[in-house]
Amino acid sequence: MKLKTLEMTFKSTKEFKENILCTRGFFATKFNEYVQLHNHITDKLVYSYPTIQYKVVKNKPLILGINEGVDVLKEIFDDFDTVRLGETKYEIIERSMTIKKQEFGLSDRIHFYEFLTPWLPLNQENHEKFMQIKSRDGQKEMLRRILTGNLLSMSKGLGYTVPDKIKCDIDVQVTKSEYKDVKFLSFYGGFMANFCIPDYMGIGKSPAMGRGTVQKIRVYREN
Repeated sequence: MKLKTLEMTFKSTKEFKENILCTRGFFATKFNEYVQLHNHITDKLVYSYPTIQYKVVKNKPLILGINEGVDVLKEIFDDFDTVRLGETKYEIIERSMTIKKQEFGLSDRIHFYEFLTPWLPLNQENHEKFMQIKSRDGQKEMLRRILTGNLLSMSKGLGYTVPDKIKCDIDVQVTKSEYKDVKFLSFYGGFMANFCIPDYMGIGKSPAMGRGTVQKIRVYREN
């Protein structure tokens, strides 16, 4: 399956200091008519894979559009000269967009990825199950199953039916993240899978907020 993606970056006269939540809030408020920018209809959250995702890559803001999200970002590309994040106003002096058509889905090759931002595989229910598992191998197997579920869920949200079994393995280290004053387990490291994912797409919980952002590091063809 081919996905259409757009990577939008912008540069200010000064370095961006605020977090990604502020970036999303600015665009969601200024261009509220586009549901893809905030994933809400009235006050209800839209539960689907987000086609616009907010990132920070190499300390610079990056907004990723996927399929219909590409059209939204093209519409707003020239419609902001400043970005207000919290109490700070940033004058935009440079912006760019890169549009690509990229492969997505099951592959005859093994693709290796790293997490550029923490992966959040655990909700409240499976967090408790994870903590009850005493062996490292048992925890790893649980995370492997969750990763497979993440890839299946992302595929479904993008209208792609996975035709065969996903094979994957992980190599991650546990860390802690915080969201709205709630602390939870998250993971850095990487994984391998017979699955092709374009750079900067997010998997797991909160991909719209930049969590679980992946980047391909190499590809291996099976004999």
